[in-house]
Amino acid sequence: MVDVLAEVRHRLQEHFTAAGVVGDPAEASVTFLGAERISVLRFGPDADGVNHFVTLGCSRYPMVDPTNFVTDTQLGPRAELVVSLRPPSPTGLARSMAVLAAAPSVEGLVLEPDALVDLSAPLFSVDTPGGPRTAPFTAFLLGPSPVEDIVLPEPLSAVTVLQATPITPTEAAWVRLKGAEAMREAWRADGVDVFDAGRRASEPS
Repeated sequence: MVDVLAEVRHRLQEHFTAAGVVGDPAEASVTFLGAERISVLRFGPDADGVNHFVTLGCSRYPMVDPTNFVTDTQLGPRAELVVSLRPPSPTGLARSMAVLAAAPSVEGLVLEPDALVDLSAPLFSVDTPGGPRTAPFTAFLLGPSPVEDIVLPEPLSAVTVLQATPITPTEAAWVRLKGAEAMREAWRADGVDVFDAGRRASEPS
């Protein structure tokens, strides 16, 4: 039997080593009642000073639309998630990422590019000279990541590593109104660094 998570971990390590991030990642684990453990690995900082937080556990099973009457325990899309942020490391991010990663098994949610997942609560807090500050982000916008799909032995489907960008309620409303790509274009036009945990919210017109 294929150990999916061991294969995913190995390939993630290969990717970030090739990107210049050496050493084993730091790891945090979160377990929810009725769900299996989700780990969050921290790779970095890389040459650009960015930390990459990656889930490990979402891809344990394929994601299945709950409206389907027939399920396949091997075939179907699999995913993990990466959040990339500059230091300082946020407090509480691992739990928010674990909630997102557990959603396919707990809620039957299929994670895919351009999906907006609103947790309706702050995703993390950051340390500032004046003390901890709750970040204004309450949702994740999913999209492609630099990590290539992780191909598993047949007949298992590949694992897609999705970039999960923290966004504010204002930005989430914009995504619902105009779409994910319009939000990304607004970030580019406004010069917004989405890797900055303390960034301002984009307010597209």
